[in-house]
Amino acid sequence: MASLKSALVYSNRVLTTLKNQTHVIYIKRTLLLPRLPLFKRAEGRLITFGRQSSSTAAEAQRGEDSFLKWLLLLIPATTFGLGTWQVKRRQWKMQLISELNRLTTAEPIPLPLEPHELQSLEYRRVRVRGQFDHSQELYVLPRSPVDPEKEAREAGTLSSSGETGANVVTPFYCTDLGITILVNRGYVPKRKIRPESRMKGQVEGEVEVVGVVRLTEIRKPFVPNNDVQRNQWHYRDLEAMGGVTGAEPVFIDASFESTIPGGPIGGQTRITLRNEHMQYIVTWYGLGAATSYMWFAKFIKKMKL
Repeated sequence: MASLKSALVYSNRVLTTLKNQTHVIYIKRTLLLPRLPLFKRAEGRLITFGRQSSSTAAEAQRGEDSFLKWLLLLIPATTFGLGTWQVKRRQWKMQLISELNRLTTAEPIPLPLEPHELQSLEYRRVRVRGQFDHSQELYVLPRSPVDPEKEAREAGTLSSSGETGANVVTPFYCTDLGITILVNRGYVPKRKIRPESRMKGQVEGEVEVVGVVRLTEIRKPFVPNNDVQRNQWHYRDLEAMGGVTGAEPVFIDASFESTIPGGPIGGQTRITLRNEHMQYIVTWYGLGAATSYMWFAKFIKKMKL
């Protein structure tokens, strides 16, 4: 019995020891053995990380070069687009100038009385009949003479002769309409501004005048204000001019054919449409060609070498 008891105690101790050893081995395997692969993976990762860092940097550099390559290509593409847009703008401007020249040389129509009709008739030729009131002349100055034929050829270009003078604006009573309008009779040089110096051209009686309808102007920057007291006008303010002379705010530029010998020279309609699109076309296309060559030399030619 005692030996059996001793055997049981001994067996229990052995089992306990085995159990403890197995637990220890389990702990060691779970704590230590898994760490070896982790360490190896970490070690591998360190080694791999060093290799990937250099390749990643190279790939990043290639990505940046590719991005810069296509970004810089936007410059010649944009300048080419702007040049093409200016070509279309020039075509539109040439058509508009051609239309204005057609209006200023078309068969004249009777001057309408309705103000809303006049608003849509600027540069349209009209015919009126009546007489001038030379006692209330207005002077728009300084002005340089306009050559009607040259203006038709070079409408909108910036050109000027060295001579300056004034345009003579005279109230004109339309006998067929029963109203007084303003007529820009034309250009006179400085020495002929005073009416006493051109009495031959101060026609009396009823005459027919063909002219171009003009609308009121807004004062442009750097243009002086009109000096009503000194009768010096720098832009067309039809309301103010009508208030001084008693005329309706209706204004026409007398045609060159309406010029009276010894009087102001008619045909002073200046078509103020600047046409500089050819310069812009050359500029934008030139920049496009230059930047295209630079892009080719930087990214394509270099790559072939």
